Amino acid sequence: MAKRSKFVKPEDRHITRARVLGSKQVSPNFIRVTIGGEELRSFTPMGFDQWFRMFIPQAGASAARGNVAGQTTLRVPSATSNLWYAQYLAMSKSTRPVVRNYTVRGFRGADEAVFGENIPELDIDFVSHGDTGPASAWAGSATPGDEVALLDEGLIYNPTPEAQWQLLVGDESALPAIMGILDSAPADLRAEVFVEIPHAEDAQQVTTPEGVNLHWLVRSDPHDRPGVLALETVREAELPTGPSYTFVAGESDLSTGLRRHLVNDRKVPKSDIAFTGYWRHGKAAP
Repeated sequence: MAKRSKFVKPEDRHITRARVLGSKQVSPNFIRVTIGGEELRSFTPMGFDQWFRMFIPQAGASAARGNVAGQTTLRVPSATSNLWYAQYLAMSKSTRPVVRNYTVRGFRGADEAVFGENIPELDIDFVSHGDTGPASAWAGSATPGDEVALLDEGLIYNPTPEAQWQLLVGDESALPAIMGILDSAPADLRAEVFVEIPHAEDAQQVTTPEGVNLHWLVRSDPHDRPGVLALETVREAELPTGPSYTFVAGESDLSTGLRRHLVNDRKVPKSDIAFTGYWRHGKAAP
């Protein structure tokens, strides 16, 4: 019997260039940037928590500067295997782009485009940190025409076949991934979902199957350490019994702490838990 893959990788992995079409503040702490381009016609949307490496210019480097007669200013690696990172490091610091990992919040083919340019469009939701992180700062100042590039990485979410119910947990940085999972969920999904957010208005509308209980956890103080409320709430929660699958993502201590609780206190097999630390408290914001 073939061993089950932990993740779901894209069949065709390549660097995709695109440009900003527009952006908007969708809630107090989220900015949605929409990108589009001809190369997105070869992008295969997989749904769920599909994520990608995003290449953007360094702060202060205008994506339009020198961009005449088709000339591009955003340098990206040419390799799409694991060699991409070696190529990235080989670039001079002055030309090396910023790289961060993000989730596909929405994808529309050219016939569904809302910006009316007859090209595919991809939405990316950014947690707004102001100027404290390079990607957040870029999202806050992104203007139509700015260049970006993507390297598709596929899915982390890959439920075990035996799971009778699922546990989905994350802080605001994992909100796009969890919303994507719920958008793609089968009608018979049974799940307990806990999403911690800094403001009640950051909750996003999503249609969930009847068997899904979605819990929005709003921090009493938006400046409290992210992930603590979610971890404490799940520790105290009365959860279903039976074989399960857990997806937890967000601040590193939330992911590792919840995994430790599930394994040690609830006797959940490690193989039934997908945990990802998107970021670490105390370090620069993404």
